Amino acid sequence: MTEYGKLVRDKIPQVIRAQGETPHIRVLEGPEFHDALERKLQEEAAEYLESRELTELADILEVVCALCQADGHSLEELTAAYQRKNQERGGFAERIFLLSKD
Repeated sequence: MTEYGKLVRDKIPQVIRAQGETPHIRVLEGPEFHDALERKLQEEAAEYLESRELTELADILEVVCALCQADGHSLEELTAAYQRKNQERGGFAERIFLLSKD
């Protein structure tokens, strides 16, 4: 038996069954789910930093969307907050690195 102890995507149990194995799962709720999402975000960020693969960025985006919904916000609200912050503070297109300020 291989142990994982981590949050996985919804279709992973089906994938495991298709491989002839039996997944042992439980459904998380409330703060436990939110904590698992935060750990998943750290996991996916670490995987991206190691591989620099686009698919890992997609995994990060999936977790961010799930966190947004777990916190009671819609993806439209997230997009609006992103746009508002971008308008007010800008993005990173100019690659500015702040050294100091007086």
